[in-house]
Amino acid sequence: MSKSRLEAFTDAVIAIVMTILVLELVAPAQGSFAALFEMRFEFLVYLISFTTLAIYWQNHHHLLQISRHVSGAVLWANTALLLFLSLIPFTTSWVNEHLLERAPELMYGGVMLICDLIWLALARALIAENGTKSHIARALDGSRKSYLSIGLVAAGMAAGLLWPPLTLIFCVLSLIPWIIPDKRIEQMLHDKEG
Repeated sequence: MSKSRLEAFTDAVIAIVMTILVLELVAPAQGSFAALFEMRFEFLVYLISFTTLAIYWQNHHHLLQISRHVSGAVLWANTALLLFLSLIPFTTSWVNEHLLERAPELMYGGVMLICDLIWLALARALIAENGTKSHIARALDGSRKSYLSIGLVAAGMAAGLLWPPLTLIFCVLSLIPWIIPDKRIEQMLHDKEG
């Protein structure tokens, strides 16, 4: 299968999920800045969720740019990833309605954890399809970022049992390494063009 179809489908689904995410924000009932300020935590959770989706989209783009082939296993892993990414607007909305409560925060962290685990499975499926000597295998050698994210989100969920907002805080910490572009992938893309 052409990887361009997979990229186009993934781009479309993530764009729709991002649109649904913003539509979940409800305008304040009053027309004042004070009413808007009362929504500050809702905006914060929205920004965390939007950033998460943007990071997945950008890294997915890089992942497929250095891949040559996709397989059935890649398609299924990608579909599973999209399934759980599509739950982000739901969990964001639930957290916003019950900010300091355990169940919504843990559900938010659980969705993030499953996305991280599926991302790792997607990367492994791409390596299996493209070979252990491929650009993607060299770029993902060790998958340190994936393991760090999984560990941080899992720790956040455990800490969230004591104080629910810790789940969100650890989810944010898990995003930080992914914001910085992987120099190996950028170099491989540059070498590929040259």
